[in-house]
Amino acid sequence: MKAAFLLVACAVLAAGCTTPPPENEARREAQAVFERSFTHGNQEMFARVVGQDEVQALCSRYRNQPPADVAERIEKSQAATIVYPEDGKLMGDWRMGEKIAEDGFGLRFTDTGQPNRPNGGNCYACHRLAPHELSYGTLGPSLYRFGSTRGSGEAMQRYVYGKVYNSQAFTACSGMPRFGYHKVLTPEQIKHVVALLLDPESPVNK
Repeated sequence: MKAAFLLVACAVLAAGCTTPPPENEARREAQAVFERSFTHGNQEMFARVVGQDEVQALCSRYRNQPPADVAERIEKSQAATIVYPEDGKLMGDWRMGEKIAEDGFGLRFTDTGQPNRPNGGNCYACHRLAPHELSYGTLGPSLYRFGSTRGSGEAMQRYVYGKVYNSQAFTACSGMPRFGYHKVLTPEQIKHVVALLLDPESPVNK
């Protein structure tokens, strides 16, 4: 009995003494597994997962509170990236915009196997919009009655389109995704979101 006990004890000690991989190697392996499982071969997503662009690096450096001169530089550089529609039309169909706002498909790690499936904006994850939707996030400001209070003229259409396209052009280190800049939404989809927020017939403005 004593001999058996000693054998078991030795086996336990031997297992506990197994040398773990060096920390840097383990970290690299964990990072590689994460990248492969999260991006599923999507190279654009992979690039954003493994690295930061200049704006993201600056915002990380200053913990999203950059000094005035850095914030101005970010906003100026990002404003230059906004591409407005060639036809000059900035508002689409609010009904389509509502579907985009409710749809979270696109950059989730489970969104695979549907290459022709358009992305959604998942707007309700951060904002309140139409009053019939009871489940919405509060990370961003309420957008209910946005068009009713701000108007729907050309200048406001241009502002909303640009804000959705690249929010960093208006507020440095904004937490809002750069939907157009990163090609999450197409220009046509952004037009529909503009209509959702500004069209007097949209439920957002009722």
